[in-house]
Amino acid sequence: MSRTIFYGAAFAAFASASILTLTAITIPRWVSYTYETSSGPITQTYGLRHRCRTGPGSTPTTCTPFPTPTDCEDSPHFCSLWRSTSYLMDLSLSLSLLTSLSFLIILISSSSNPSARKKGWKSLVVLLFLTVMCELVAMSLVSYVYENDERFFVGWRLDVCWVLCVVAWGVGLVVAGLVALVGWVLPEENVERRGYERL
Repeated sequence: MSRTIFYGAAFAAFASASILTLTAITIPRWVSYTYETSSGPITQTYGLRHRCRTGPGSTPTTCTPFPTPTDCEDSPHFCSLWRSTSYLMDLSLSLSLLTSLSFLIILISSSSNPSARKKGWKSLVVLLFLTVMCELVAMSLVSYVYENDERFFVGWRLDVCWVLCVVAWGVGLVVAGLVALVGWVLPEENVERRGYERL
């Protein structure tokens, strides 16, 4: 398998992970709780920036900004950790865009400039690991808050966005490891010389 095909496949996998990251940032379902009432189940979910509540029957979902100033007054430690999570996920998405651009530069320039892959893979691996670290720390902060904050009593659960974040950094870590392995171990591709060669 040529390096071009490998980098193309790695980029496709990383792009999929980036979509998962964007989804985790957008959907307010990091932590959720469902309880039964006489008129039906009610589900409350926390996202990075919104808290949503879905009532029984056909009641539409209502969302409010979260955490609010009141939340931060009552629990400044929780507020700080939750906002740090939001910041890290945003930073991760920004790094994902930069990493995707690096993938494209390597793929496009490698045909006319074969040394692009030789020199570019190290920078690409650094960007991949930075992206993974941001997502890993963000996921860990949510896990810590979920386990230790009193607002999350028995019945709350880590929801789909937390799982998406885990999958995203897992895929990113595998891609980073493979890019590092290919860049470090495999020999350079032979490039056809153009013009005349000395005999």
